[in-house]
Amino acid sequence: MDSIKGSSWQSRLAVLLLAVLLVALLIQAAANPSQFVSQLLIGITNGAIIALIALGYTLVYGIIELINFAHGDNFMIGSFVGLTLLAGLGIFSPINGDSGVLAKIAGVLIALVLAMAVCGLINVGIERIAYKPLRNSPRLAVLITAIGMSFVLQNVGLVWKGPAQVSFPQLISSANIFPGDAIIFRWTDLFVIGATVPLLLGLSYFIKNTKQGKAMRAVAQDKEAAAMVGINVNRTISITFLLGGILAGASGVMYGLFNGITVFNVGFTQGLYAFTAAVLGGIGNLSGAVLGGFLIGVISSMADQYIGVRWTSIVIFSVLVLVLVFRPKGLLGDRSATQGGGG
Repeated sequence: MDSIKGSSWQSRLAVLLLAVLLVALLIQAAANPSQFVSQLLIGITNGAIIALIALGYTLVYGIIELINFAHGDNFMIGSFVGLTLLAGLGIFSPINGDSGVLAKIAGVLIALVLAMAVCGLINVGIERIAYKPLRNSPRLAVLITAIGMSFVLQNVGLVWKGPAQVSFPQLISSANIFPGDAIIFRWTDLFVIGATVPLLLGLSYFIKNTKQGKAMRAVAQDKEAAAMVGINVNRTISITFLLGGILAGASGVMYGLFNGITVFNVGFTQGLYAFTAAVLGGIGNLSGAVLGGFLIGVISSMADQYIGVRWTSIVIFSVLVLVLVFRPKGLLGDRSATQGGGG
């Protein structure tokens, strides 16, 4: 009886806090609607990038229950690969008519595909070299190895581009899609969302409808039983890491295009936000990772505007703590990543 009363009290407190937050946002929206919508659009775009990174975390966790701390730094490598290729293709040069625009778009798509391929192969290599030999070892050993691989990739980035921030070229221009300054929504934002949605849908289709996706679901549920029916467990795990790396590479390029910069330690901060998103939605849950990513993006954008940039991290992790206190398994529940839907 006491536990039921405690749960009721916590639920009421959560509803009260949510109501206060919504009222505060509605007041801001009524005071300056255009600014509110602009921040919301920024949050959605940034949330799409965070969701892609979070999916990499949740995929690997769903298969072998490992938090791949190197994933965020692999995302950083993806941004560096994209930047290097864009610079090599001359995407920094000014636009010259429609052909120049098409050339830039083609260059960005090439950079996107190459970054996805490189990061996918890096992730597979990390799994084969660092994680596979420790698969039957205590989890602490694998966890420490993951942290070590994170430092390795971070130092590769430090040697590659140096400690200072480096600038990304503009995709098309910084001009707004909508005329005037009422709502700030750039062509770059549209590209990021347009590239993210097919990746999310493609991943969902792959896991739910393909033979390899079914194998991933089987391995996530029971590795020994999956091996007994002829599923190659090692190959399935490698493909899972490959998919996670592909998502990291894509999100790295899109992060650079959206924010205009990248730096060697960006993988730590963005990886932390993405991991928070995965836990917020329900670690191991694909839908939860996407929901958590968009929530973190919107919360971050609103906190930047209405509370202050230096308070943003505090707000994000306070929300995470509150959610875990009232719903320990996350918003959609802890579930195998390869099963897709909610908990």
